Amino acid sequence: MAATPNRSHGVTPEACVRGDAALARAFVFLGKRWNAVILGALSEGPAGFRELSRFIGGISDSVLSDRLADLAAAGLITRRVEEGPPVAVSYALTERGEALMPALAQISAWAQEHLLAGDC
Repeated sequence: MAATPNRSHGVTPEACVRGDAALARAFVFLGKRWNAVILGALSEGPAGFRELSRFIGGISDSVLSDRLADLAAAGLITRRVEEGPPVAVSYALTERGEALMPALAQISAWAQEHLLAGDC
């Protein structure tokens, strides 16, 4: 009988027990559309909401807002509010987020070499 995937993540219980559990958890999170792209955009330095939206392109404001909240909850980015007027909000990578950048750079290099541009 096939294992039932975890409803919230699509990971089977067996995958969580095997040696690849950490990799499975990482890709469940990073595989969420836009998460890795947002982290990559923030690798250039802190950015505001509109700046991120323009840089990424094709992402709705509500999805960007949700993804930023997810990334902040995971401790990968910080949200800083600068009192105005006008009030300015900026996002930046945390130390934990910075630690992920070499791995994302390697994935990006692999994709450039092995995936066609139309595959995304």
